[in-house]
Amino acid sequence: MIIVGIVIITAITGWSLTGFFIKPSNYDNFAKCLKQKGATMYGAEWCGHCKEQKEAFGESFKYVNYIECPNNQALCEQMGIEGYPTWIINGIHYAGTQSLETLSSLTDCNLK
Repeated sequence: MIIVGIVIITAITGWSLTGFFIKPSNYDNFAKCLKQKGATMYGAEWCGHCKEQKEAFGESFKYVNYIECPNNQALCEQMGIEGYPTWIINGIHYAGTQSLETLSSLTDCNLK
């Protein structure tokens, strides 16, 4: 009985701490909306501005359409990518880091 109690307490404590330390990202729905609208970010892993752009999304960046140009040179050349990061939204190039507010206004995706 004591062992069962310890297991239950340990499980509850672990669940509580996981919920405390691992927060769902605030931008999951926003990033999913960008993807649905076809907004795509082109960048490179070594690019500092790309890193800043990714960090703005936090864990939600995993939902963003992202093309790693050094691994996809032909595609990036075909798309006319000249610098990183570059967003293409509705066929228009937006060079440089874009604020989430700007991306929201360009796509009508809600930040909340």
